[in-house]
Amino acid sequence: MAIEIERKFLVIGDGWKPLATPTIYRQGYIYTHNKTTVRVRIAGNQAYLTIKGKTTGTARTEFEYPIPLKDAEEMLNTLCDRPLIEKTRYQLKLADLLWEIDEFKGENEGLILAEVELKEENQKINLPEWIGQEVTEDQRYYNANLVKYPYSKFKD
Repeated sequence: MAIEIERKFLVIGDGWKPLATPTIYRQGYIYTHNKTTVRVRIAGNQAYLTIKGKTTGTARTEFEYPIPLKDAEEMLNTLCDRPLIEKTRYQLKLADLLWEIDEFKGENEGLILAEVELKEENQKINLPEWIGQEVTEDQRYYNANLVKYPYSKFKD
């Protein structure tokens, strides 16, 4: 079983952007009722089906499988809740950590989040100067929830 341990932060400024590599993402979620998420994702010209378990703290189970691009497109068009998540993901390696910065489009325009995957829950990390408020435990910022309650509808 795979375990994903990640922390999530709001991003301030754009000092990270010239150093990062961008990829266009489209992803959608297939409805579940038990805090499990089923995601279909196209990243560049690769496609994946991902199943994630309930989050506890900063960890959750995760299973990800490559699927044919044509199948992913069909799933996004016919099976996934709307709106789809559209974003540009930038990857940036700092020290021994890979930071993924998501710049959202569509109904989530204006939201920029950074995620970093860790080896253990209590791993110490040095935060870059462009990292703002931590939102790891704020469920509004989960991609699956941004479908139901987009950033454009946040009240604060």
